[in-house]
Amino acid sequence: MRISTLITAVGALALTALITPTAHATVGGSSDIRILNATVNGGKDIVIGTTTKTITATVTSTAPSNIKNVSLVLFHGTHLNTDGYDGVLNPTSNQADCRTVNDSTSTCKLTISGNPTLLKNETAGTWKAYISVVAKDGSWADADPYSSVRIQRKTLLTVNASPEPVGKGKTITIAGNLSRASWWDDLEYHGYANQPVELQFRKAGTATYTTVKMAYSNSSGNLKTTVRASVDGYWRYSFAGTTTTPAVKAAGDYVDVR
Repeated sequence: MRISTLITAVGALALTALITPTAHATVGGSSDIRILNATVNGGKDIVIGTTTKTITATVTSTAPSNIKNVSLVLFHGTHLNTDGYDGVLNPTSNQADCRTVNDSTSTCKLTISGNPTLLKNETAGTWKAYISVVAKDGSWADADPYSSVRIQRKTLLTVNASPEPVGKGKTITIAGNLSRASWWDDLEYHGYANQPVELQFRKAGTATYTTVKMAYSNSSGNLKTTVRASVDGYWRYSFAGTTTTPAVKAAGDYVDVR
């Protein structure tokens, strides 16, 4: 029975987000068992920094005798059963918390540990979910993969506008830094180089930021540009994100213009 084997066998990497199924039908085992839907992290991309993050997954499935247990394994690659992967993360428990929906259907919850020491930087992006279901009569079915998911390296963004205060019409220098988590190797944040970042301004007393210009991070992730002071307000940098790193906005830095 594959569910117990998979939970204990592999110990490497991974994670991510909403599960968008490639097909609702299972692809192995009993044809009487069907996976109806599955969600990881409430349908959001999973962002991992330099500390462990506990992720919740939910699987709803059906069988004539109802469901005994479910396993959801996240992996980076093509297929789990054929060793077509280079990273995997298993559930934290051999037994999911299964609640009966009706005579044939149950929703099972389980947790996955997002341990960054088991994640390689180059595997950030698209991952896949393998799901195995065991019915109460002992029959089983699996989907390899069931869906695509995504895991991203957490980003940090800072800003510092100076001088403060500043005379009207004088130059303001807006500095900052864009960095992202490095897993596996050192669990530190390192500069994210050559990325476009928007410089935005919000006039004091208003609620909306407007993009003023574009800046690019240098080889160390540092940002620096200048503007002319006109009115009091808040300056910030805003990064749109990539497939491997999430969007992030710096907290606004207030500048008093006199």
